[in-house]
Amino acid sequence: MLAVDGGIAMGRFWDKFRGSRYPDSGATPLPVADLRAALLALNGSDVPFVVRDAQPEEQADLVAEWRIAEPAWQTFFVRSQLDRQIRIRMRLVPGKREVRALDEQWEVTWVGNTTKVPTLGKYSRGSTTTISKQWTYERGPDGRRRRVETFSFDSREMKNPLRKTVLGAGWNWRGGVFNL
Repeated sequence: MLAVDGGIAMGRFWDKFRGSRYPDSGATPLPVADLRAALLALNGSDVPFVVRDAQPEEQADLVAEWRIAEPAWQTFFVRSQLDRQIRIRMRLVPGKREVRALDEQWEVTWVGNTTKVPTLGKYSRGSTTTISKQWTYERGPDGRRRRVETFSFDSREMKNPLRKTVLGAGWNWRGGVFNL
């Protein structure tokens, strides 16, 4: 009995560690084609990431990544001087009604208005959250100095809509640590 309870506890631990989530009970799973279409429909000119079909070398079905190189979003990313590029590779597994997701991030440097990936830069994968904020100080109406946020970036702005779409389609979101 102890082994079963310990196994369940370890399973929950790994699910939390990997960022796995499950749809509400009773949710009717959509067909894989509808889920793929819903994920691709997240694209829009007002979101700072793009969901696209994966290239064969990416070993996934879909990829979501920040629009760092797109001219319309470059000002946003240049202003932040983010030092990491984040990509989420997703594999759709129809037999289990789950999307296996692997977060990848690597170090980037800015040269003018373009990013450059250092040849010996840092790379990691597994469930990740990156938050970057910038503030300035100014005088408030009462004359007191106060801190005002001038920029905010949170990688959950990409992951949460993906995960919400998957769960809303009745599928499991299974976070990966090493591979899909």
